[in-house]
Parts: sequence; structure tokens; C-alpha cells
Amino acid sequence: MERRINYMQVAPGAFEAMFGFSKYLQKCGLEESLLNLVYLRASQINGCAYCLDMHWKDLRAAGEGEQRLYGLDAWEESPYYSDRERAALAWTEAVTNVREGHVPDEVYERARMSFSEKELADLTLAVTVINSWNRLNIAARTVPGTYQPAKPRELKKGA
Repeated sequence: MERRINYMQVAPGAFEAMFGFSKYLQKCGLEESLLNLVYLRASQINGCAYCLDMHWKDLRAAGEGEQRLYGLDAWEESPYYSDRERAALAWTEAVTNVREGHVPDEVYERARMSFSEKELADLTLAVTVINSWNRLNIAARTVPGTYQPAKPRELKKGA
């Protein structure tokens, strides 16, 4: 597979705008592990090899267990996820597959039981952003395999 488009070279402003959303989400208050589960699940649905490689590696680097990663595609039948994670995954699937039911009320009500209004707004932005990254990477045929996660932050003495 050969890359079609290098967005950083041909449209750096648009790429930086996308990074701006991602930077906001890193600081929005939602758990990093939850965001990465959402990113991985949406990437599974969309079939984005580059994003699957990236978010799998990020989750593993953060200490996520293999069992939860292997079971993510069948999260509804797997006992390894919290109620909050289940609500986020249901929301992720509904927003990603918006054409199939336009985010049903029961999925919204489930999410509202686990997330504040701001958290749900941020979660929706996270799902929207990963869906955009998936589409950009799929269209460009970004080649997976080279991504390296950031090294875990070391705690400072006395912290």
C-alpha cells in the first residue's frame, strides 16, 4: 500500500486545526484511557488500519490489558468494561453509525446517566474527531506500523 496524500505537506493549516481538537481533548477532563477506548472502537468500526495501530499502541503503553483490547469488538458481551465505558462505547457506535438510527434516545439516556453535559459534549467531539481522522487516513492510505506512542511520563520526586 502506498500513501496517496501527505496532509502535513499539502494542507498544513487543516492538519494543525485537526491537531487543535486533539489537543483540546487531551485536556478536557475525560479519562485518557476512556478516550483511547473510544478512538480504538470507532477505528474498528471504520476500518482505519493506521488509527487501529496508533490507539492499540497508546492503550498498551498506558498499561491497558490485552483481554480488554481483544474483547473491545464485542464489548457488549464482555464483562471487562465499567458502566461508564459501556455508555461511552454505545455512544461512540451510535455517533459513528449515525446513518443507522440517528443516535437513539435510549443511547443518549444511557450516556447522560454516566456523563455530565460537558463530558457528553466532549465525548461527542472525541467521536467526531476520531471519525474525521479515520476518514482522512483511509482516504490518504496512511501506512500503519510506524507510529510510536509517547513514553509514559515519569513522576517527579515528591510529586
